[in-house]
Amino acid sequence: MNSLTHSKKGNTDTLKWVLIITGCWLALLMMNLLPSKDSIFYLSSFNLNTAGKYMAYAILALGIDLLWGYTGILSLGQGIFFGLGAYCMGMHLMLSIGGEGAYQSDLPDFMVWNQLESLPLFWQPFKSFFFSMVGVMAVPALFALVFGFLTFRSRIKGVYFSIITQALALTVWLLFNQNSMNLGGTNGLTDFKKILDFPLSDAATQRVLFIATGICLILAFLLCRWITGSRLGKVLIAIRDNEGRIRFSGYSASRYKLFVFVVSAALAGLAGALYVPQVGIITPGQIGVLPSIEMIVWVAVGGRGTLVGALLGAIGVNWARSFLTSNYPDLWLYFLGLLFIGVVLYFPKGMWEVSGRLKTLLKSRKKKQPVIGKQLT
Repeated sequence: MNSLTHSKKGNTDTLKWVLIITGCWLALLMMNLLPSKDSIFYLSSFNLNTAGKYMAYAILALGIDLLWGYTGILSLGQGIFFGLGAYCMGMHLMLSIGGEGAYQSDLPDFMVWNQLESLPLFWQPFKSFFFSMVGVMAVPALFALVFGFLTFRSRIKGVYFSIITQALALTVWLLFNQNSMNLGGTNGLTDFKKILDFPLSDAATQRVLFIATGICLILAFLLCRWITGSRLGKVLIAIRDNEGRIRFSGYSASRYKLFVFVVSAALAGLAGALYVPQVGIITPGQIGVLPSIEMIVWVAVGGRGTLVGALLGAIGVNWARSFLTSNYPDLWLYFLGLLFIGVVLYFPKGMWEVSGRLKTLLKSRKKKQPVIGKQLT
């Protein structure tokens, strides 16, 4: 009976948050479809791209929360999977430029600079939009599958797993910076012109990308909520709390960990693919050690193990970053460091814990308020 009540409550909470997220997204969308651009709610193309970027980050944060918050696996290399998905999309967009580049060549401009005479073999499949859309999730997932299989089979966990993923992020960053990789080197991939023959500079195209990102965010949230609310989710939480007991119960913890690691990588790749056409550039700077650590901070600040907290943390921290770097550029890193330290020391469950404490405080105050009728009696 208790489990049935808990299940119904979980479904109600899921529906509530899906409706809230969908409602906010639709409200923002409708405000920007109004004919009058004089409305205070109307966002310019730049601000709409920024909002789309935040939603892409939120998809990434959901995957991290699934991995770290629910399974207890702290990966400091999620920027790798974000970058792989972003580069897959960027490669397709670069090939879509065709002869519209500065050198009017079918090859991307940086390949002309490097005096390449033909397109590298691994670039060829990305001429296809369908292959590229599959690749943005399949390539990070496959990379995570191989790495995770080798790691979890060896029962590497805890701080050792975090160190290995951080070292891997540094290695991938160094590789992508090399011109010999034929991925643009330190400049990365940029100067995209169109997607599916629609100009990326067109405001209508950017609004379609905004809609697509919002739909993907809602679907990603539903997927993660379904996983965490199922029997699979209970096993993941048990692995986080006591992995040894799970093994003694007959479960293969490494398989469950591998599964959630691959799902998290696929979501990160999807986030990277949605990020690129809206921002217009992807460089190795987005896939290194520092970006990977910042991604962890988003989830920690929002509240790990909550999904909604991770989503709000990604949006809130990145909004603060945009505000501070625009107005007080020297304060951003100090703010980020102090924010992370404060959360770890005083609010281990993030800002979601703060909201919970406030609710409890308000309820306790209401109960303590004397009833006038009883006082007169």
